[in-house]
Amino acid sequence: MKIFDSKSSKKISFNPLKEGKVSLYVCGMTVYDSCHIGHLRTFLSFDFIVKSFRALNYDVHYVRNITDVDDKIIAKAKSENTSPSAISEKYIQEMHDDFSSMSMLSPDVEPKVTEHMDSIISFIDDLISKNFAYTTKHGDVFFDVESFENYGELSNRNLKDMVSGSRIDIDDTKKNPADFALWKISSDEASWNSPWGKGRPGWHIECSAMSRDYLGKNFDIHGGGLDLKFPHHENENAQSKCNHDGLFANFWLHTGPLTIEEEKMSKSLGNFVTIKDILKKYHPEVIRFFLFSTHYRNPLNFSFHGLDESKKTLDKFYDALRKVDLSDTKNIPLDEGVIESLKDDFNSPKLISFLHKILDKLNKSFLNNKNESNSIADLLISSGSVMGLFQSKPDEYFKFISSEVLITEEEIEDLITERNLARNQKDFIKSDKIRDDLKAKGINLEDIGEKTIWKRVTLDE
Repeated sequence: MKIFDSKSSKKISFNPLKEGKVSLYVCGMTVYDSCHIGHLRTFLSFDFIVKSFRALNYDVHYVRNITDVDDKIIAKAKSENTSPSAISEKYIQEMHDDFSSMSMLSPDVEPKVTEHMDSIISFIDDLISKNFAYTTKHGDVFFDVESFENYGELSNRNLKDMVSGSRIDIDDTKKNPADFALWKISSDEASWNSPWGKGRPGWHIECSAMSRDYLGKNFDIHGGGLDLKFPHHENENAQSKCNHDGLFANFWLHTGPLTIEEEKMSKSLGNFVTIKDILKKYHPEVIRFFLFSTHYRNPLNFSFHGLDESKKTLDKFYDALRKVDLSDTKNIPLDEGVIESLKDDFNSPKLISFLHKILDKLNKSFLNNKNESNSIADLLISSGSVMGLFQSKPDEYFKFISSEVLITEEEIEDLITERNLARNQKDFIKSDKIRDDLKAKGINLEDIGEKTIWKRVTLDE
């Protein structure tokens, strides 16, 4: 099995610390606002990665933290005249609801920063005692980047270049402009007692402490979005290796950047798309199919046109599955094509290509040998399950109701009954009008013998 290690920028063989086991830490949400499509891209990618490892019979210990104390959380609380804890709890619940709606796996452990202050403070104290960190006259604690000779190794940056190119105002309490905060003195509500004074931790230290708590000083994989590679993961790597005699994560996985209609997502540009926004219109599997059509570490341009095209493609799979009796679906071992795709750095586009080949076989079986249809459908469902695809019943998939629905299921059924009555009475003008009116509202009808089935489609189909 090969995975792409962000540190070496190479696809290399994956050899875990313990045979058959994978220890994985993923940087989670800072909970001050709704989860957006960029968050979904990252966490759904790791959902796929965890499912892939487990499908390959690895025992995965998956840790994904929650940052529930942060300057942005505090600012949001002040603007809404409430407490930081109220803000964080609100958005933690939103996050869980969003991820559950997307049928995402829960991590094995989901630690919160506020519940690990003792561990964080102990970690900082160790760094100070080992001369990798220092306190200022104000009581703040900074990591001394010059104390770690390999600073910049993860993001492939040179410390001197970083400092010379820095636009940050020089803080006369810091030894080096690149030094970063481990503890920040503060007297506001979100603060804790420490040996250096009341305050709260810097952003980077929390993940170093919590990953050590649950995975130890040395673990297999650290992951997150590419935007975290510097400075967050660079700083984590530095402080952890200094505290652990050179040990930390053996592999680094980063998901690629996401744009919205070729532009960076921003509320100021009006293109800020939340998970709730897209779930109002698209079935979760359509969203999954769209996101997995691009490899997890490649750039992805999000567009509603892309989602519509993904729906059309996924409809073809479900159209075929609709023709099969799925009442006795069997779980079957993964096909070699699936295994090969997963072992190739979790290659979801390659896996989707394999799914298309199975679909072709399924469609041909309807013409040539219907006795094979069920076993081929079982293979399709089994192969798609790693990506969370084909987990719905076809009728339920096609009848998915978006918030933009123009007609309800009850109204559709009533019109089908009326149309069938008109057909029986040879009133084809009326029956055709009902069919065309439904099509204009995004409902396609298909007559199979005496039965009429329907599905929701995008209006340009």
